Amino acid sequence: MNINEIKDLMAQFDQSSLREFSYKNQNDELTFSKNESSAAVATTPAASAAPVVAPVQPASAPVAETVSPAASAAPEVAPEAPAPAAEGDVVESPLVGVAYLAAGPDKPAFVSVGDQVKKGQTLMIIEAMKVMNEVPAPKDGLITEILVQNEEMVEFGKGLVRIK
Repeated sequence: MNINEIKDLMAQFDQSSLREFSYKNQNDELTFSKNESSAAVATTPAASAAPVVAPVQPASAPVAETVSPAASAAPEVAPEAPAPAAEGDVVESPLVGVAYLAAGPDKPAFVSVGDQVKKGQTLMIIEAMKVMNEVPAPKDGLITEILVQNEEMVEFGKGLVRIK
């Protein structure tokens, strides 16, 4: 894949309503994301003329901030101990698409942590190919954790919520 093809894909992605895009073949791997918590990265193998890598910055860092190599080598904060996993069964995504936690931007979320749900109750919606697909609760229970963000791109089998 040459640089002009990558630029064309970037322009098309920028003009589209897609939030994330990934492409991979034997020689190239390309990932674009408009999500705030992700960084857009485009890479080609080392054997090609010029790898293309977008700079990756933490979501909390200001855009104008630069980090010197010496400052990035020393960790500033000790790593936290992993948080204990919430209890319950994971409800997985039945398809690839964009997860919506509410029926609309001005509507309340379908469920929140601590809510009691009944079997068949809508937990969220996954949009795939402009079709809104409801994700029903597989059993009665208590929502102990929501594993996705609103408007997050989800893959088949990705955990969405935990029900205890």
